[in-house]
Amino acid sequence: MKIRSRLAALGGVVVAGALALTACGSDDNTTTSPGSAPSGAIDCATGSINAAGSSAQKNAIEEWTKVYAAECAGANLNYNPSGSGAGIQAFTSGQVAFAGSDSALDEEEAAAARQRCQGNPALNLPMVVGPVAVVYNLPGVDGLKLSPETIAKIFSGKVKTWNDPAIAADNEGADLPSSEIKPVYRSDESGTTDNFTDYLHSTVPDEWTWEPAKKWPNSTGQGAAKSDGVTSQVKNTEGAISYVEMSYATNNKLQTAHVKNGAGEFTELSPESASKAVAGAKVVGTGNDVALEIDYTTEEAGAYPIVLVTYEIACEKGLPAEQAEFVKSFLTYTSSADGQKILTERGYAPIPQSVLTKVQASVKALS
Repeated sequence: MKIRSRLAALGGVVVAGALALTACGSDDNTTTSPGSAPSGAIDCATGSINAAGSSAQKNAIEEWTKVYAAECAGANLNYNPSGSGAGIQAFTSGQVAFAGSDSALDEEEAAAARQRCQGNPALNLPMVVGPVAVVYNLPGVDGLKLSPETIAKIFSGKVKTWNDPAIAADNEGADLPSSEIKPVYRSDESGTTDNFTDYLHSTVPDEWTWEPAKKWPNSTGQGAAKSDGVTSQVKNTEGAISYVEMSYATNNKLQTAHVKNGAGEFTELSPESASKAVAGAKVVGTGNDVALEIDYTTEEAGAYPIVLVTYEIACEKGLPAEQAEFVKSFLTYTSSADGQKILTERGYAPIPQSVLTKVQASVKALS
């Protein structure tokens, strides 16, 4: 996979109205969730900052912010889950202190980010493994198996019914209905779409001829905005199929397909199977940048192949001092063992330790 160079045409993002989780006072008796930080474990910052971006990591940010706010009196983080493209736009234009993105900055975005960071690089810091679930709504058909070729045919409109021979071949002996398949895609610019189309283009380029992109490339099916919109559309539409970050599938109890990996196994989606795919990722960033290259054709036994790494995009240097202190403090917590432990409880997979060690060193270098 190559680091692709393209800059989406994006509108501005308004941070007003974003999720705001304000810190509790020091005498607050809130009980934090399992895996939360014990009292005194966070080197707290104070003040208020804005962040925006990936809706795939929204649920993780919510949990992290609850813990951070409970521990750190006077700290307030406003995160707007506006989508990866809009988050990067907000970051490069100076509207937010850091951005969440489901793909690393491309060359043009990195150049714009360097200007925003006063001539210093912006770092791609992997913080969450968000496996991309292939979700569907087909009562009576659990554990559906799909190869990358079949997935590409469904989302390109070549396979139109659930009992198509391509699906039947992946699910020998299954009782499949003859009903219409109703694909759902992200209508907004999305890092999840970027990763999903990258997966298809990398594994079955003869079937999926479109280049990877944050914008859905064809008109097959129906569009829905953001991860919440996709989830709702699938949940309420019998015969629907789509792609969404795993926590949304888990939290909404959607059916998820077993996807064939490079070893020829139809692998069930789980935090463990997703982490196996990321453990073999190659670091392609330089210096303190931890941009990763995922091998979607991994032959690792038990690895679930469709994974995205959701990053926090942060200035290595160049933010106003108070913002820089807050960003470093918050990301130190999210990359800690306590911060990562929360992820598996919320439908995510943690960053493998081999990668996390690099992330922790890079966060420590922020100033």
